[in-house]
Amino acid sequence: MAHLPKAVLYYSPVSVWSAVVLLTIDEKGYGPDEIDFRSVDLSKGENYDLTFLRLNPKATVPALLVPYENTLTDAEESRYKALTSTKAIVEFLDKSRSALSRTQTTSRAPAPSLTPATIAATNSCKVIIDDILHIEEANPNTLRYVNARDDESLRALAKELVPSMKQRQKVLLEHLAEAEQGSARVSEKVKKLWADKLDAINVILAVLADAETAESDLGEEGRAQRQAFYKTARQAWETNLSQVMTQLSKEMVGPYTLGDQFSIADLHLAGWLTRVAKLAGGQSSDDGETIARKLEGHIGGGFRFARDFITEQARREKAAVEKGSKVGAFWDALRERASWKKVYREGLF
Repeated sequence: MAHLPKAVLYYSPVSVWSAVVLLTIDEKGYGPDEIDFRSVDLSKGENYDLTFLRLNPKATVPALLVPYENTLTDAEESRYKALTSTKAIVEFLDKSRSALSRTQTTSRAPAPSLTPATIAATNSCKVIIDDILHIEEANPNTLRYVNARDDESLRALAKELVPSMKQRQKVLLEHLAEAEQGSARVSEKVKKLWADKLDAINVILAVLADAETAESDLGEEGRAQRQAFYKTARQAWETNLSQVMTQLSKEMVGPYTLGDQFSIADLHLAGWLTRVAKLAGGQSSDDGETIARKLEGHIGGGFRFARDFITEQARREKAAVEKGSKVGAFWDALRERASWKKVYREGLF
């Protein structure tokens, strides 16, 4: 008997949104017989290769190839469709395995439904996922690339990012050269994607490549580029992220987004917050209050979380404890989950 087709996840071990999908797979109890995992090395620009672009023209991870429902038999040749949105992948994984599902699996792990049962809770999840975490102002990758607002932090950022950015720059230049020479037959759409990605890398590299040079020793253009970079960084962290965090705190119930029940919104928040906490100097061993303080200090501009949350146990016991932030309470609950410990066992990313 032929093997039944499996879904295939293309992911990066250090990608924020890949982490969200990995958390989902673990929370839903998928077995190893259901999904194949294929790592994409973003630092080497493997996501720009034509073989990957045929799967995902956006050149992003994660991407999930899933068999069409009517081909899940050993009598038919398998056909697949690609899901390239984190939101779509998480929703698919949540719906595809339940206590009543008939997926071909040997897993005996529980399959909790992570999608809320009520309209109100569903709408709350949608607000947190669509209107807070997945807007450009909250983009964790943007925050990573502009995570410097002074010369010292700029030098540290350059040491972290420049090697991989130069490698991706090299790969894109090679792809574009092959396209121009005709040795690689590609569409104008693909060439534009390569060119746009290269332009974005060049803009950041123009600043990071001179990070070791004192501003007084830079030329007029170099000084202007550095100051524009710092302005963008301040906007991203001190204005945009402070507003995102404020809105997030208002929408959350605590300790999870909807209260005590872990939901689909918590998966997105888990990956996003872990990356932002890492950028702010957070560590996996930090408790929630420590993470909240590190975020406040790193965001700057006088930002402070509202300390308006008290645990249900303390409320029942009428314990005299200080209230904390909802983000801090979420972090404390999150780092106790087996899925989070598994995905981040090598450290935060």
